[in-house]
Amino acid sequence: MIVHDMQDASVVDAQAVADRLEVVPATGLSDAEAARRLEENGPNELRGKDAIPTWRKILAQFQDPLIYLLLVAVVISLVSWAIEGADGVPVDAVVIALVVILNAVLGYTQESRAEDAVAALGSMTAATSTVFRGGELKTVPSAELVVGDVLVLNEGDAVGADARLLSASALRIQEASLTGESEAVTKNAATLAEPAPLAERRDMVYKGTAVVQGVGRAVVTGVGMSTEVGAIAEMLDATEEEPTPLQVEVAYISKMLGIVVVVIALIVMITIVVVDGVTEPADFVVVLLLGVSLAVAAVPEGMPAILSVVLAIGVQRLARRNAVVKQLNSVEALGSASVICTDKTGTLTRNEMMIERVVTSSGSADVSGVGYRPEGQVTVGGEPLAGAQRSETQLLLAAGALANDAQLTERDGEWSIQGDPTEAAFLVAARKLEGTGEELARFERQAEIPFTSERKMMSTVHRERGDGSRLIFSKGAPDVLLAHCTAYQVGETTVSLTEEARAERLAQVEALSGEAFRTLGVAYRVADDLPVDGPGEVDASIERDLVYVGVVGIIDPPRAEAATAIAEAHRAGVRVIMITGDHPTTATRIAADLGIIEPGGRAVTGAELDTLDDGALDETTREVSVYARVSPKHKLLLVDTLQSQGQIVAMTGDGVNDAPALKSADIGVAMGVTGTEVTKEAARMILGDDNFATIVMAVRQGRVIFDDIKKFLRYLLSSNMGEVLTVFLGVVFAGVLGLNEASNETIVLPLLATQILWINLVTDSGPALAMGVDPEIDDVMQRPPRRLDDRAIDPRMWRGIVTIGLVMAIVSLFSIDVFLPGGLVEGDDSLEVARTAGFTTLVLAQLFNALNARSETTTVFHGLFRNPWLWGAIVLAVVLQVAVVEIPVLQVAFGTGSLDLVHWVVCTALASVVLWYDEVRKIVIRGFARR
Repeated sequence: MIVHDMQDASVVDAQAVADRLEVVPATGLSDAEAARRLEENGPNELRGKDAIPTWRKILAQFQDPLIYLLLVAVVISLVSWAIEGADGVPVDAVVIALVVILNAVLGYTQESRAEDAVAALGSMTAATSTVFRGGELKTVPSAELVVGDVLVLNEGDAVGADARLLSASALRIQEASLTGESEAVTKNAATLAEPAPLAERRDMVYKGTAVVQGVGRAVVTGVGMSTEVGAIAEMLDATEEEPTPLQVEVAYISKMLGIVVVVIALIVMITIVVVDGVTEPADFVVVLLLGVSLAVAAVPEGMPAILSVVLAIGVQRLARRNAVVKQLNSVEALGSASVICTDKTGTLTRNEMMIERVVTSSGSADVSGVGYRPEGQVTVGGEPLAGAQRSETQLLLAAGALANDAQLTERDGEWSIQGDPTEAAFLVAARKLEGTGEELARFERQAEIPFTSERKMMSTVHRERGDGSRLIFSKGAPDVLLAHCTAYQVGETTVSLTEEARAERLAQVEALSGEAFRTLGVAYRVADDLPVDGPGEVDASIERDLVYVGVVGIIDPPRAEAATAIAEAHRAGVRVIMITGDHPTTATRIAADLGIIEPGGRAVTGAELDTLDDGALDETTREVSVYARVSPKHKLLLVDTLQSQGQIVAMTGDGVNDAPALKSADIGVAMGVTGTEVTKEAARMILGDDNFATIVMAVRQGRVIFDDIKKFLRYLLSSNMGEVLTVFLGVVFAGVLGLNEASNETIVLPLLATQILWINLVTDSGPALAMGVDPEIDDVMQRPPRRLDDRAIDPRMWRGIVTIGLVMAIVSLFSIDVFLPGGLVEGDDSLEVARTAGFTTLVLAQLFNALNARSETTTVFHGLFRNPWLWGAIVLAVVLQVAVVEIPVLQVAFGTGSLDLVHWVVCTALASVVLWYDEVRKIVIRGFARR
């Protein structure tokens, strides 16, 4: 076992730390040794909440006020049974107890499914780290980091574990999560002379912090709870997750309904006592039992559980289509997005960067070939390069390939890249010009000044293997790079860069940008001023007196599906804004091709944004949809301005500096392929394919999910309203219906308590859950975005809920009247059969209502058979209803009598009135909408 008390690692030489951890920094741990240490010490994870045992989860299903009501109903039923002489089996008590158990089983099953979905989601968004193992660069889940691993840190990485730096170049770490300091900390590998506070340990990096600039390597000294963030976690109590706005609204609805229904139940009980003149204790018990059962059945207590399941299933459905939503509540915001701010490269385009044009002092050359396979040629008019142009082009491609952090690899005939696609384009193009590979082998890299979005350039220091001379190679935005140049290359010689020559080269850049090329300039200089023994600590001050070699035109073709997705977004009332670091001409060309703006539309640059006051900025953001040459601070500015206008903003990003804008946006969207770990942590959604079309798909699915939630709310509430009104109106109009004359009993009810509970059990969970995964019925993209403050249940929906419930009650009570002697219609059946008919009609009416509830405006016959889960739930409910009506043992338990074919036909026909009524209502709504 490796003993690793590394609390003092900051004051120990880096090599000594590696020796103590038994690792060679140049090669890292072997895979076998890493696996052994992982098995020995456990995963690199903070200790979470202790898992709740199954028995406690099951017990929690009974800890609900409505369940307490049911248990009260059991006690009342047992008291009634005892008063009547305790003869036989207390059927009502047994049935209600079974209902309680079945409800608990359903609740536990639904919660478990939601937990499984969230757990699966967590595995999709797990952080990764780059390490050296067995001498190879590998990407592993951060949870699998072990003490002794050699971390490779790059801009945008989330630091996966506590580690001692082995080397660092311009490395800056954001440690606010640990120290509270907002400024990033510059790091280096020099050993501290004495122990220092956490914020001053310049040779250490810590789990949970972020690399905002530079590169470095470090050996892991602490994982999991042995890290600094683990020590903080030990001191903190686990915080409870805040409910989402939708969950709050559903909980509020449930609570209010509970209060209303309890009041109605009391009114019903008082009405029964007054109307029927109840005086006997046994009759009082029956009244209490009915009131409790009515209150329990009328409240949709399954709503919160079904909501969680529906959201979880929706999130999994999105994940299967490359949109990983990290939190369930983000689904609510997705359907409300009114603006999508998107980067160009990789999102609207394919992100397969290819150099197609090389422009030097001697002219322009074309580069053939597609993708990252290094097959093609560099030619002029179809002929090979020669003379000065060849030497200039070779120098340009070699310099661009040396000032580079990407890797081009081939495995089993397939070429792939690691790193930035733009940098990889130089590696591919350099291989296409014969002899350039030998040029690259002459140089050994010694230092780097990394690219940052503020500087817009990067440089590397190399030593020539032959004579030991040093050279600096730089590449970056041509206009920025030219500002650092004093000469330009012509053949094998250099010429002083005059203002006229500078303007000529800027015109070349403009010409390339006008053809929708992304441009990068390349420069170099012989660095005789650097020390012979090594470059030492280098910074941006060495980027001076450079020799400009030329510019390349890089093409990244638009995705074929992007234009279609943008048109779909516009149809849905969602505005698309392109925000890119590219040249304005390139940006407007691509934006026009994709339909973001009309041909001839303008782009606003970051420099222009800096000159605008608040009023002009507000006006500009309302009118302009393309922003070019912007920095991350401008992205944040645009997000804040759009939000101040009441917009719901989705923002894409991939770089570490995009994280503030993603966090500020209503829906931060990180790139899953090219995005940094920091960006993925800041975002609410991660694109598995970096594709804009996936964002629009996610907006559509967000709207569909919200529609599905409204469907099951509409169904549950209207169905439960039907139960309440059936009992209430049945008691009030018992004399009109002939119920009072049908029996010698003091109390004659339209439905028995056990029948009400049965309806609740059979018709609530199954169909409601099936509607939670209902496919799109209404065209959700033909309406404008939903505002976040819009209620899930608006006044029109409430009116529909009440009227549908009233229709259910009327047809159910009418079916009782049809078969009972007396009343409005003369019948000849017993009270038991007539009550069974009313009971069955109400069940069937609720199942017809399940078909109605799929849309508030679209006919039920549109897409009638598109949801097999719903039809399965309906068929199961019908089978169970037939069983409870026809099977003798269930007849005893639920007070039912057998129905013949005429009864079933009449019950079905009356129940279908709910469907026909709603069809008429929808026709009226559509008519008003057309007006």
